[in-house]
Amino acid sequence: MWTFGWRALYRQVVRSSFATVPFYRERWALRGRTDPVVVAGRTGEHGGAIPAAALAGRLPDLVPLAGGSATPDPLRGLEIVLPQCARVAPDTLIIGVAPEHHPLSVPFESTPDEPRGHVLAVGTRAQLAGVGPAVPRVELVPFAERGTSGLLVDELLGVLGGARDCGHWHLDWPRVYARETPLGLAFTLLRQRSPRLVDIVPAGGADGRIIRCPQHRTPVVVA
Repeated sequence: MWTFGWRALYRQVVRSSFATVPFYRERWALRGRTDPVVVAGRTGEHGGAIPAAALAGRLPDLVPLAGGSATPDPLRGLEIVLPQCARVAPDTLIIGVAPEHHPLSVPFESTPDEPRGHVLAVGTRAQLAGVGPAVPRVELVPFAERGTSGLLVDELLGVLGGARDCGHWHLDWPRVYARETPLGLAFTLLRQRSPRLVDIVPAGGADGRIIRCPQHRTPVVVA
C-alpha cells in the first residue's frame, strides 16, 4: 500500500475536476471512466485516459468554474528541481543554481569562484547545443525520447520527473500522479489548480509501467 496517499490525492483531484471543470464534466458525463468511477454505468474509453491531442482548442475548458489560468507552463515543476532558476529569455535557455539535495537535481562539484554551486544550463538538446563545454547542463527530454539522463518534460504537463543515480526515471511524485492505461501512461498534476490536467497521455505516447524504486521506494517509470 505504498501508494495509498498518492492515489487518494489523485482520486480527490478527479472528483473535484468532474465537479468543477467544464471539459471533464462533459467528457466523463458522456463517456465515463474507470478509475475512479464518477458516473455509474459508464466505463469510458481508454480507461479514462485523454490523449494530449484531444485538448487542442479546449484549454479554456480546463479552467475550473471559479476561474483561473488557461495557459499551461511547459516548464512547470522546474522551479522545484531548480528553486533558484531564472529564465534568460522566454522559450529559450534556463540558467540556475542547482540545489544540493532535491531528489531530481543533478549533482556536480562547486568551484572557488562559485561558492553556491555551478551555474547550470537546462534546456532541450537544440538549446543546449549553443552552451559552452565548461557549463554543466541538464537536458529536457520528451517522454518518447528518454534515454538514461535528464529531466522528463511534456509541453502541456511540464517537468514530470528525472533520472537518478539508481538508473530509474523517478516521477516528481508529490506533484505528479501516473497510472497505466490502454493508451499508455496517463499523468495528472496533483497541485495545479488551473488549467486542470488530469489523466493526460503526453504527445508522442508514453509507453511504460509504474513500479516502486527498489532503492528509493518511490514511483519510477520503467519500460
